[in-house]
Amino acid sequence: MITLKNILVATDFSEPSEAALLYGKNFARQHGAALHVLHIVDDAAVHGMTPVGMAPDIGGLQRELEADAERRLADLLSDEDRRLLRAHEVVVTSAWPASAILAYAKDEQIDLIILGTHGRTGIAHFFMGSVAQHVVRSAPCPVLTLRHPEREFVLPDALQAVAI
Repeated sequence: MITLKNILVATDFSEPSEAALLYGKNFARQHGAALHVLHIVDDAAVHGMTPVGMAPDIGGLQRELEADAERRLADLLSDEDRRLLRAHEVVVTSAWPASAILAYAKDEQIDLIILGTHGRTGIAHFFMGSVAQHVVRSAPCPVLTLRHPEREFVLPDALQAVAI
């Protein structure tokens, strides 16, 4: 028997991440698992470049990035999700998203990671790399990756209730 107690959905707010969240909510509901929704905010200090002569306010920029991520994450979950799925949002700052996802999964004893992938190939993959690929190779648990559009076997909750 497969036991899932903690499910992690890592999101970058893209369409593939929306699909991953839909899957995460359904898996959490079916298994009675807690849902963790994680967003990695880029570390502005690592990439802090400003025009010559301008003093950067890296701390202020970082706070704005984190506050924006927290607002966007809060919008992804309903009060019902928080109550029934024990869902909560987590914002982590890191220059290396894959490493941050893996560390969170290990620290929180995550049983399944679900994340969207953009499916980049060629030059885009070479320059941007693949967070999903790195997570799949190094994760301490199973990883489900999704591209958008995904297969049509996950029904919205309303359609599922009507079909039963």
